[in-house]
Amino acid sequence: MDIALDLGSSRTRLFIDKKGKVLDEASVAAYNVMSNKIIAVGDEAYAMLGKTPDSISAEYPLASGVIAQSALVEDMVHILMKHICTSKIIMPRVVASIPGDVTEVEKRAVVNAISAFGVRRVYLIENTKVAAMGAGLNIMGPHGTMVANLGAGTSSAAILSLGGIAESKSIKVGGNKMDDEIVKYIRHKYSLVIGHPMAERCKIAIGTLSDEPDDEKTFRVKGRDAIGGLPRFVDVKPGEIRDVIIETATEIVTAIKDVIENAPPELVGDIFEDGITLTGGLAKLDGFAKLIADNTGIRVTVAKTPEDSVILGCGEAIQYIAEVEKNAKNDINPLMAAY
Repeated sequence: MDIALDLGSSRTRLFIDKKGKVLDEASVAAYNVMSNKIIAVGDEAYAMLGKTPDSISAEYPLASGVIAQSALVEDMVHILMKHICTSKIIMPRVVASIPGDVTEVEKRAVVNAISAFGVRRVYLIENTKVAAMGAGLNIMGPHGTMVANLGAGTSSAAILSLGGIAESKSIKVGGNKMDDEIVKYIRHKYSLVIGHPMAERCKIAIGTLSDEPDDEKTFRVKGRDAIGGLPRFVDVKPGEIRDVIIETATEIVTAIKDVIENAPPELVGDIFEDGITLTGGLAKLDGFAKLIADNTGIRVTVAKTPEDSVILGCGEAIQYIAEVEKNAKNDINPLMAAY
């Protein structure tokens, strides 16, 4: 059995060859702080964020697309993969996506986390490659394609050709930073302390980058009064949230522009003709595609299911495992490493 894994800062997704996506859970682990025993992972652990007693901690063990707490990630991956690999006899091969600029140490941390489950081999591939593949783009030909994968912990942009990356840039900025900014704003403006899950819900509900936000809409933010300590709520408008998140969005747009400016001119011509494709959950943020198009002068489209593009592309990449194992050195192969 061959498995594809998208180990993201916010969500972990699993794909089985010939079956499709079989698991989509939050990248959260909850554990007992005294015994380090895992209590829950995935969506069950996400529901515990900000609600645990002192004896239990619920955390995201990945930060900015890389592993921050290796032991927690190993336990989380083991439990989630056990949901789909019930037989101990099966030792699957796994294709896993990683950010394009990770170090060898960070690559090894991903491989170790997956290998701890008991797999035959781990194949790594850059997330921009699989995002493009999952969005239906042809990256194997000489015609240049451009994708911007906008995730929770990282945002990456790349121009691809002949199965490889001609130019790319990855920054540790994404949806999580926007959530952080919303938390700070609500505390500063309204003296209301809220958690990151509430900030994320606010961003999803009324977050916008449009020049003309619909301020007739509101979102009720609930939390603890910073002065009195009692429960309180405030209603915020899209225009407020736009002013909070626009700086983070501008950082991402600048990274995309840097990729275009440093790319070979022939490939830039292809991009101007075909446009830029957005993937990742943040691609669905209202007005983001238009903001990028206005700043680059290039047509921008959002993938059909942007949040699933990486895992679907990982599933497509499974077909290239055979070429790696045959040592077909003359073939164009998007897989970057095998362990």
